[in-house]
Amino acid sequence: MRYLVKAKVKPGQEKALMQAIADRTLGQGSVAGDEYLHNMEQARLASDGAAHWVEVCFCPTPLQEERPYWEEYLELLSVKDAHARRNCRDLNGVEPWACCDCDCTRRLEERLQQSGQPFLDVLRSRTSKE
Repeated sequence: MRYLVKAKVKPGQEKALMQAIADRTLGQGSVAGDEYLHNMEQARLASDGAAHWVEVCFCPTPLQEERPYWEEYLELLSVKDAHARRNCRDLNGVEPWACCDCDCTRRLEERLQQSGQPFLDVLRSRTSKE
């Protein structure tokens, strides 16, 4: 299933998050692998200071696996279904693991790229000044 995630970096965690991204250790040990890095590369920073991204997760509870890794650095403000669950080919049993290479995810990410600023650019700028 695809989720629209909205989160803010926890106070004092910007540098640690940037380091985990730079070292490619963000999400290390998770079955989701490099998805965390991809999500940060795709994330956009909105005018309210929150990062927004599209995340694919196959857990019975949204972001069940990913949540502990994110919550080390981020306050998750919302995790919403990105589309109707009945349309998810993985959830409705039409195609297991369909979200991995689904054009729905790509289209959502492309649409998100039209808003806000690149989250990583802003994070790099903020942490390089420290």
